Amino acid sequence: MIDQLIEKIEACQNPTVVGLDPRLSMIPEAIREEAYEKYGKTPEGAAEAFYLFNKEILDAVYDLIPAVKPQVAMYEMYGVPGLAAYIKTIAYAREKGLIVIGDIKRSDIASTAQAYADGHIGVAPVEGEKYEIYQEDFVTLNPYLGVESIEPYFKNMKDYNKGIFVLVKTSNPGSGQIQDLLAGPEDKPLYEIVGGLVEEWGSDFRGQYGYSDVGAVVGATHPEQGKRLREVLPHTFFLVPGYGAQGATAQDLRGCFDKEGRGAIVNSSRGIIAAWQKEKYASAFRADQWAQASRQAVLDMKEDLNSVL
Repeated sequence: MIDQLIEKIEACQNPTVVGLDPRLSMIPEAIREEAYEKYGKTPEGAAEAFYLFNKEILDAVYDLIPAVKPQVAMYEMYGVPGLAAYIKTIAYAREKGLIVIGDIKRSDIASTAQAYADGHIGVAPVEGEKYEIYQEDFVTLNPYLGVESIEPYFKNMKDYNKGIFVLVKTSNPGSGQIQDLLAGPEDKPLYEIVGGLVEEWGSDFRGQYGYSDVGAVVGATHPEQGKRLREVLPHTFFLVPGYGAQGATAQDLRGCFDKEGRGAIVNSSRGIIAAWQKEKYASAFRADQWAQASRQAVLDMKEDLNSVL
């Protein structure tokens, strides 16, 4: 799967993944009213608004990007209707030819981890029948329960051509409270030790471009750590959050890429899907052109990233 992602990035000449993390406050009133007219101001109405919003975003940007990254928590908040909107969003993104990174950040062991793995990147069995439920191509995972929380995904990765991104150095300001602690006989930062495990776990999953289906989440808000991890994880592809709304610039994440300009895909969520609410785009587009504002935000991000690659 990592080869497919790399090829999609190169076809688009754009290492951007759009984070589909909607909140009702980001959704134009006309879409919300359309959803509420059908389902009322209910969880069902909110979920319908999410799907209608995502669908228009995807229609506006699908030809510019290789992938999308829906954050499941935004949908789970609305229960079963929200999860239905999550599944419908993924299905529509796949119809548009996009790779889907399910931002689920799961972490568990034994049969529970296996259930997550089967549901998200495998198949769910029902009396001899098998069903793909979520249909993500990649998912994000938390490794802090150890290898037992990661291994259950490996067979599905091989059987169904899927991938994972493991949290290594996250973009949030407080990540250093745990991830920067010195550990082990060499007193390395914990994130570097975890990164080494990710590189090791991925050794059986390397594709033709040298990168593995076991990738790492590396925040753009920590440029020096990103540069260091790129040096010591030569076969690990990075999913890089933190660009734009969280403050990171293209220059900050330059070190996450290899010398050929590969090795990373950069996420932007609010900066793209809520672009219509920002002065830069609000002054250039009418209120009913909010999806075009998202398209322009993608084009601007592509130009910015390519300026440092």
